[in-house]
Amino acid sequence: MLIQVNFKSGKPVYLQVVDQIKAAAASGGVRPGEPLPSIRPLAEQLRINRNTVAKAFTELESQGIVEAIPGKGYFLSENNSPFKKEVRHKMLTEEIDAAIVQAHHLQVSDEDFLALVKKRLGIFEEKNKRAERG
Repeated sequence: MLIQVNFKSGKPVYLQVVDQIKAAAASGGVRPGEPLPSIRPLAEQLRINRNTVAKAFTELESQGIVEAIPGKGYFLSENNSPFKKEVRHKMLTEEIDAAIVQAHHLQVSDEDFLALVKKRLGIFEEKNKRAERG
């Protein structure tokens, strides 16, 4: 699982880690029962404080997405998997809201925004078809 942080984004680093782990779980990049990276190596890889990674894992645990097994680490929860429809919708809603705010700041009209979304969906579908064929 590849996690990257953007120190200039304005979003707290621990929340960036939380969001990326949730996205990896929802996309199938991490399966229920799979271990997450250990705190110390992940902190070193991302060049952040271990407490920041620990805070992200604690947040994920409080949401029921991961579970801590003493002496073994953190694992994607089998019982409260983020694959549930309402969790996927919540994650997507947050991303859509951010895109809408960005479009507003860039003074993109609703029509242009929706046209761009449709165009990007078409490109995504075409890439998927090519990947399935080849």
